[in-house]
Amino acid sequence: MWEVGASFRLLASGRPHPVHRRWIGQVRPRIAAAGLDRGWLAELIPPSGYVPDFLNPAPAGPAPTLEAELAVIVATPAERVRADLDHLERHRGVRGARLRSLHADPPARLGRVAEEIETYWELALAPYWARIRAVLDAEVFQRARQVAEHGAGRLLNDVHPSVSWDDNALRLAHRKQPLPRRTPGAGLLLIPSAFKGPGLSTRVAPPDPPQLAYAARGAGALWETRPDGGAEALAVVLGRSRTLLLGELESPASTTELARRTGLSAAGVSQQLTALRDAGLVSAHRAGRSVLYARTSVADALLAAAP
Repeated sequence: MWEVGASFRLLASGRPHPVHRRWIGQVRPRIAAAGLDRGWLAELIPPSGYVPDFLNPAPAGPAPTLEAELAVIVATPAERVRADLDHLERHRGVRGARLRSLHADPPARLGRVAEEIETYWELALAPYWARIRAVLDAEVFQRARQVAEHGAGRLLNDVHPSVSWDDNALRLAHRKQPLPRRTPGAGLLLIPSAFKGPGLSTRVAPPDPPQLAYAARGAGALWETRPDGGAEALAVVLGRSRTLLLGELESPASTTELARRTGLSAAGVSQQLTALRDAGLVSAHRAGRSVLYARTSVADALLAAAP
C-alpha cells in the first residue's frame, strides 16, 4: 500500500520525473481512462502531506500481499476511519463528497475504496511488480546485511538524512509530533519504496509499530532498458516467435499491440503468450477490457544470462 500511495501521488502531480518518466507515460493514460484520477484515491491522497493512516496498515511480514492489506483496510474500525479523515481535513481544509460519505458510513464505503485500489494496482503496478519487487528485495537484503555486519545504529544513521541514532536515542529531524519510547512498542518498521520522493514519511498509529518510509536505493535504475544479448541463443531453445515476444515485453503490452509490433497474427501471439505464461516467463494482468502481459524476473534472468 505504501507503493500504491507514493505512485498515485507521483501520477497525480502532473510533473515530469527524471526516473519514472517512462512508467508515467505508459500508466497515466490508463488511469485517466478508468476515471481513477477523479475517484476515491484522488480525494484520499493529497498532492503532499498527510495520507490517512488506515491506508497503510502495518505489514504482517516482509512481503505482504495486496489482498491481505486490503482485508485489513476494509476491516478498519469506523472510529479510526473518521479520526483519520478528520486529520486529513485539518491538513487540506476541505472534504469532498466521497470522503463525506466515507465519514458518514465507513463500513459501507470501505469496500468501494478497496475495489478502486485493486483496479489501480492492476493498471499501474501489477504489470511492473517483478521489477519493483526486485528493487525492494535488494534494499531489504542490503539493509539486513548492514545490520548483521555493523549493527542497527549504522543502518539508522544511513537510512535517511533526517534520521539519526546517537546515545541510545533515535532522532527524526523536522517531525512536528514527538515519538516517545513507549510509542514504538515491540519495534520499528522501515519501509523502502520505489516511488517515494526524497523526503521521509512516517506512520505512527499505536498499537502498531511506527513505520518510516523512505526511497529505496536502486530505484534510479528501475526502468533502464535491460540487455537482450541472449536472444539468439534462447531462440534455439524457445523458438524465434517466443523469444521475439519476450524481447518486446521490455514494457508490458497487450496481445493486439504485440501483434502490431511483431507482425505476428493476434492468434499466434496469444498462443505463444499462453505457452510463455505456463512456463513462468510471462505474467498477465487485466487492464480494463484488455490484458497486459509482462516479462517476469525469470525471463529477465534468462535473457541476461544467455551468451
